[in-house]
Amino acid sequence: MSNNQICELLGIRYPIIQAPMNWVSGAELTAAVSNAGGLGTLGPNAGSSDITADVEETGERFRDRIREIKGLTRAPFAVNITVGFGEEQQQYSRKTVAVAIEEKVPVAIVSVGSPGVYTQTLKAAGIKVLHAVSTATHAVKAEAAGVNAVICEGFEAGGHKGFTELTTMVLTPMVVDAVNIPVITGGGIGDARGALAALALGADGIYMGTRFMATLESESHEQVKTGIVQGKDVCTVSLPKAQMLARDLSNQFTKKYLQMKSEGASNQTLEQYLSGHGQYHSQFLGQADEAEVCCGQVAGLIDNVGTAGEVMTDIVNGLGRELKTLNDRLAGL
Repeated sequence: MSNNQICELLGIRYPIIQAPMNWVSGAELTAAVSNAGGLGTLGPNAGSSDITADVEETGERFRDRIREIKGLTRAPFAVNITVGFGEEQQQYSRKTVAVAIEEKVPVAIVSVGSPGVYTQTLKAAGIKVLHAVSTATHAVKAEAAGVNAVICEGFEAGGHKGFTELTTMVLTPMVVDAVNIPVITGGGIGDARGALAALALGADGIYMGTRFMATLESESHEQVKTGIVQGKDVCTVSLPKAQMLARDLSNQFTKKYLQMKSEGASNQTLEQYLSGHGQYHSQFLGQADEAEVCCGQVAGLIDNVGTAGEVMTDIVNGLGRELKTLNDRLAGL
C-alpha cells in the first residue's frame, strides 16, 4: 500500500499494527506480525517468567526481548513505552526509553501518560512515536507535542483506557477531523470487515490486540486462548479502576471485583485484590477464570486460534472482497 501514510511513515507493507499486550506480545508474536507485513509490538512484560520490581532488571529484560526480535526479523517493529504517573512509575519508563534508544528501536508506541514526557527524546534518537489517545482533545495535545501519529481506541477495545466511553465509530472521525497527522484506530477490529470500516471512517491504519492474542505465536496461556474462542455475544465487561477503565473477559474475577466495588470497597482494597489476580496470573499462570484477562469485545467474533500470518492474510485478502460486496450494495444509488 504505497500511498498509505502509515506504511510510508513506518516502512511496512500493510497498515496493520499489533497492539502491545502485557505478558502476551513477546518476541515471537512481534516478529511474526512484522514478517507478515504489519508492525509487531513488544509488550512490557512479555517473555518474562516472573514479576520484578527491580528497575535495572526490568530494563535488561526489555533489552533481551528486543535483541530476540532482531534475531527473528529484519522488518520494522515497535516497543511499548508506558509513561506512568509519578516518580515511582516513571523510573521504569525512563529505563525502557533509555534501552529503546540504545538498541535503536525503530518505533515506540507510547501510552498511559502525557505525550510531553518522552516524545522529543525518542524522536531525537530517530524513533518514530505513535501515541495512544482516547479523545480528540488528547489527540490535538499529542500532535502539538510532536508525535508522528496518534492511535485512538474506542470503548470496545480491550485493556486499559481513559474513563471516556466513545466508541470506535464515533471517536475515529472525531480524531481524524481534529489533527493533521496520520491516525491509527482500534477497538472492535478483528477481520476485514472491521478493517474496511476503520479505513472508511478516515483512519490511515488499524490497531488490533485481542485478535492477535488468540494466535499460536501469542504468549497467552492456552486457557486464555480457549476462553477467548469460547466467548460469545456479551463476553467482556468494563471495570472502573482508580486511574482508568479496563475491558476484560467476563469471568469469576470480574464478577468478584464488581461485587466488591458495588459494596463500597476502598481503592486500596481493590488494588490489593488486583495485585493478586492480575495479567501475570491469567496470561502466564493460566488462571483464566480467577484472574484478569484484558480483552476486547471483538472476542465474540473470534472462533479459532491460527498463526499471526494467517490473521494478516485473511484481513488483507478480505479487504478487496468486502469492498466489492459494499460496491454491489451501493450499486444504483
